[in-house]
Amino acid sequence: MEIITGSEMLRPAYVDGSAAPHRLSGEKVPLTVFDRASLDIFVPSMLAYPAPAPSNDALKDGLRRAVAAYPHLAGRLALDGRGRRYIHVNDEGALLIEATVGVDLAEVLVDGRMVASTDHLYPAIPEENIGVALLQIKLNRYKCGGLVIGITSHHQAADGHSMSTFFTVWARAVREGKGFVAPAPFLDRAATAVPRSTPTPVFDHRSVEFTCGGSKSYAVVPMDRIKNLTVHFTADFVADLKARVSARCSTFQCLLAHVWKKTTAARDLNPEEFTQVRVAVNCRGRANPPVPMDFSGNMVLWAFPRLRVRDLLSWSLGAVVGAIRDAVARIDDEYIQSFVDYGAVADADGEELVATAADAGTMFCPDLEVDSWLGFKFHQIDLGTGPPSAFLPPDLPIEGLMIFVPSRNAKGGVDLFMALAEEHVQAFQQICYSLDY
Repeated sequence: MEIITGSEMLRPAYVDGSAAPHRLSGEKVPLTVFDRASLDIFVPSMLAYPAPAPSNDALKDGLRRAVAAYPHLAGRLALDGRGRRYIHVNDEGALLIEATVGVDLAEVLVDGRMVASTDHLYPAIPEENIGVALLQIKLNRYKCGGLVIGITSHHQAADGHSMSTFFTVWARAVREGKGFVAPAPFLDRAATAVPRSTPTPVFDHRSVEFTCGGSKSYAVVPMDRIKNLTVHFTADFVADLKARVSARCSTFQCLLAHVWKKTTAARDLNPEEFTQVRVAVNCRGRANPPVPMDFSGNMVLWAFPRLRVRDLLSWSLGAVVGAIRDAVARIDDEYIQSFVDYGAVADADGEELVATAADAGTMFCPDLEVDSWLGFKFHQIDLGTGPPSAFLPPDLPIEGLMIFVPSRNAKGGVDLFMALAEEHVQAFQQICYSLDY
């Protein structure tokens, strides 16, 4: 059904239209402590566009101009003499694969979800991360002219906020054509992780950022025990949730509080047990001095709201929102500076910092991990024929992992992509829309 029609490395096209050296070209950019705390993985995602969609040539021309403003994405991970990673900004380019699919997009994309496996829609995840393209894209062209863009990017090159911004720049380059010059983001990685003259970490970062939250060890089970769900929360449902919280709260906070409660109830946990959520926090605006929001790289840490099960289930929605808000508030400028100082001390001591990623099949129960993509500007990823009709994450391989995404089907709604143990799916589905706490 699928035929690969082309594969090439797209090198950046700079302002004069040539491959003239970029101001960062040739630089060897060390990974910051934020980079090293992120996962050492390629992160896949997919965007679907109905016909008519721009030609592959227009998409490739736009990509060359967009990558010129984000030269790290056209570079490669490499190792220095001590075996430590850096990004070699060498303009080797992004991998682009072209494929045709012999069916109409409507046959495989139903209500914003693919009816079959999506693994073939993005480039195969490399087995080795050193020396391979950090940005890899596959253009899947359907018989009707519809398009699914499959993207994989290495997390140590850029976090989700950075990639969302890059996608909007790429879309703008496609829309505006050859006259478009991509605006330069903030690229100074070193400026995001400046230690004090005497580095003085005051928090226990080794037991948090580099060990996935502490000493808790999680079971690993066969993958067929983990089921992926998509839950759609309408704008009216979100408004009803917020009305139940006396203080002002964000959509993310109230939905996370609701889902934490419902997931915990569905799991039927011991009331005396503790449960926590690993919440990703964008640190750009929290640092002192703040880092520009257009910084392209990694600048995420994690908050860990933690409650006893009986408290979580008995507290009001507003009280649980408060526990989440308090935990996130602790990721402040003092905590961020302590984290940066910790990285400097570890480097001076020759200590190797390795973020511990959960293996596929990990069961986080009784805990959860959540990423919010609610701030991502999917509506701005308009290639000239309208925004994407669907955002398609891959199957989540870790039980308890959740992603909140703006709904593409209804304005103001939210889609939740989550993975749960098969024995908890039915109970969760029965109560996930209930406002009875």
